[in-house]
Amino acid sequence: MKLRAKSLLSILRNSNHQPHSPPNHHQQQQHRTLVKVRLKWVKNRTLDHTIDTHTDLKAASLLKSAITRSSTGFITSKSISDWQKLLGLTVPTLRFIRRYPTLFEEFPHPRYPSLPCFRLTKFGTTLHNQEQSLHQTHEADTVQRLSRVLMMTKNKMLPLQSIHPLKWDLGLPDDFDRTLVQKYPDHFRVVKGLNGLLSLKLEQWPEEFAVSELQKSSENRKLGSFNSEYRQFKRGQTALAFPMNFPRGYGEQKKVKAWMEEFQKLPYISPYDDSSIIDPNSELMEKRVVGVLHELLSLTMYKKTKRNYLRSLREELNLPHKFTRIFTRYPGIFYLSLKCKTTTVALKEGYRRGRLVDPHPLVQLREKFYYVMRTGLVYRNKGLDMIPQLDSLANDEVDVAEQEGSEEEEYEIGDDCSDEEASEVEEDSNED
Repeated sequence: MKLRAKSLLSILRNSNHQPHSPPNHHQQQQHRTLVKVRLKWVKNRTLDHTIDTHTDLKAASLLKSAITRSSTGFITSKSISDWQKLLGLTVPTLRFIRRYPTLFEEFPHPRYPSLPCFRLTKFGTTLHNQEQSLHQTHEADTVQRLSRVLMMTKNKMLPLQSIHPLKWDLGLPDDFDRTLVQKYPDHFRVVKGLNGLLSLKLEQWPEEFAVSELQKSSENRKLGSFNSEYRQFKRGQTALAFPMNFPRGYGEQKKVKAWMEEFQKLPYISPYDDSSIIDPNSELMEKRVVGVLHELLSLTMYKKTKRNYLRSLREELNLPHKFTRIFTRYPGIFYLSLKCKTTTVALKEGYRRGRLVDPHPLVQLREKFYYVMRTGLVYRNKGLDMIPQLDSLANDEVDVAEQEGSEEEEYEIGDDCSDEEASEVEEDSNED
């Protein structure tokens, strides 16, 4: 079985250009002309609802982390009064934290009785401890995920200020820049970058990590089917293809089908390969950009992140200035949401009917966390004396089906616009 896995890996790597030395057929296809089509922005209500839910979940998680970091074990209403934008909330932080008495216990300040303070309840503490245990159990996975993000960059390093906003999305421990660096000095080192910013640098190149999620999904196919596809690839008839999931009727349009067929025929460039030789204005570079964004979103816990977070990585990932147009240009791969006064980009293949296809154990714990949050809303006006009924919840699995959200995908077609026009609309939207 090991030999078979190695042979598949070899096939995948040989089917794409090697780092620093792209084959001639890649250079020949750099200026392939793709069909140009005008696209409509299509609203997916189910994914929007999921993103809306995760916004509150992330905000509550960040507040939990702030409490656990505090030397006093609590935070004051004054200290969080200006955190609304930081947490991505559409309501004042004080109002938000009071919604969830099952997680956050309110009490008067020891010295200033009129100053409200908040600490974790026993449920919040239990869930936090479970989260810490999960981070330890899956530490090797975390090291690999962080390494792969750094491996996609030009200098194998990223400013810490660009990684910190992504740590919740990537499933990193709150203090990753201290604990992981100290524990894995052969993997990571904090250095001062060329711009003077403290940066996380990759100390070695783990070759076994340099396989993209798209390549892995191809590896998992049946051997016979894959070999057949590989033989076709050598004859120039096929290439590693991105999964496409168009809104109903969208993918049947002739121009869209022709465009996507031409796009899929272009050689796949691994996000871990050197792209400096590729013409930045070519169609091949466009496919390489799609591959980088696909891989980065694949490495996140929820297969999504804020567009602004990706913008902060543009230079390090060697992306063009207007790379965000890719999201509206390829609606079969990406979904762009304007929920919660920000712009979020999601990888469509990561979801089925609004739910993650393959949730990470950390995501499953966060689902439990969110269940306790919703229970807080139920009991908010009924008295905290009913909360002890939830004692057993902290150690039980939460039925995912209990989560809110439609079981069917709903689409709403927006105004007709080109990808350039849609991008201009996004530029004017309110961003965090």
